[in-house]
Amino acid sequence: MSSVSQVEYDFAVLRVVPRVHLGAFVNVGVVMHARQAERLAMRVLTDVAQLGARLPDVDVELLARYLRACEAICAGDPSAGPVALAPPSERFHWLTAPRSDVIQSSAIHEGVTGELEAELEKLYEEYVGGAKRRTDS
Repeated sequence: MSSVSQVEYDFAVLRVVPRVHLGAFVNVGVVMHARQAERLAMRVLTDVAQLGARLPDVDVELLARYLRACEAICAGDPSAGPVALAPPSERFHWLTAPRSDVIQSSAIHEGVTGELEAELEKLYEEYVGGAKRRTDS
């Protein structure tokens, strides 16, 4: 029997949908919420050069600003506005709410892990790959 405590979590993949009417997307991040551990964390690609390589016909400077705003909301940064002041579960649901915008999220998925940080990293590498950026609260 393992002595590692298992924690349930929910996660969603953040995507950029440059032409919403076509529905094609590029994964740019992962947001994870573990209610039991009171953790909300995000890994997201905000490097302008890498975004430009993946999304050549997009204003990547503006996109990077929006993604950094998502990071600030995830982290509970008061400068990100009222939604950033909400509890982690509400911020998670705000970040993953269905929307018909350029930044969207996948459906919410579930998992169980003994190590949240390592699991978030694994999910990021699996769905996004490349350079990483971390935001936790």
